[in-house]
Amino acid sequence: MQTTAVILEGPRKLGLDALALKAPAAGDLVVEVSHTGISTGTEKLFWSGEMPPFPGMGYPLVPGYEAAGEVVEAGAGTGFKAGDRVFVPGANCYNGAFGLFGAASSTLVSQADRVCRIDPGFGASGALLALAATARHAIAGPGNAVPDLIVGHGTLGRLLARLTVAAGAPAPTVHEIDRTRHTGAAGYNVVHPDDDTRADYRHVFDASGADDILPQLIGRIARGGEIVLAGFYRARLSFAFPPAFMKEARFRIAAEWRHDDLTATRQLVESGALSLDGLITHTRPATEAAAAYEAAFSDPACLKMILDWKGHA
Repeated sequence: MQTTAVILEGPRKLGLDALALKAPAAGDLVVEVSHTGISTGTEKLFWSGEMPPFPGMGYPLVPGYEAAGEVVEAGAGTGFKAGDRVFVPGANCYNGAFGLFGAASSTLVSQADRVCRIDPGFGASGALLALAATARHAIAGPGNAVPDLIVGHGTLGRLLARLTVAAGAPAPTVHEIDRTRHTGAAGYNVVHPDDDTRADYRHVFDASGADDILPQLIGRIARGGEIVLAGFYRARLSFAFPPAFMKEARFRIAAEWRHDDLTATRQLVESGALSLDGLITHTRPATEAAAAYEAAFSDPACLKMILDWKGHA
């Protein structure tokens, strides 16, 4: 079996090429991919060559962890059948390339227990499920709390805000330095940080991924307030100790989603409690992958770039 995949040969060396696929095992699914998303966090760092050392990293590399498609082969006992619409969070199924995270391909072979069945009506938005689950993971769980301040009104920041509103919590404030990104809020306010004088937020969630953000966040929290790092950071984070000491600041890192986050998020979308509308701003055919990745990482108007794989199976 072969597939057409996005391949990073090295920093900023990206294109489409054919790759051999590993043969599916008994518990595997073969999925024909219709859409994949481009992450402006981890994928940008792989693309630029700025990714810190990470397990399983190397070139050539098939990037991506956001794929929606249709099952074309299903092993016995997997619980899936041909024709099922699914979300696949990447796959390490290639001969001749690293699969980290391995979603940007026209065909994927994945263990069935990694795959999530989705409503066919999701369309291209089905590829957003992992990012929505990442936002949910930052909020949900024992001892966790919803944000009252979110920094960054990109795709992740919007999902954090929408989940907070969907939970029935007080609407958060969102800080965004790019005033062109102040639109699209539903049930919450987006402001430039210079226009907000508050310094008593209890739970501040950073969705900006900015390496120099901690001093700003510390200045925004109340005494005993919590800072949640929900982005992915390319460089060492640092802060002056005295301001954090005076605030008795607490820090938490939100890692990637778990399968229960994926299931819960899918249910929220299917019930209508969480909308994925308006998050996909750009779509390119997979044949234009190099230009699509460049635009996803350089165009501030691009919230989410989707590659359309139809016709490239």
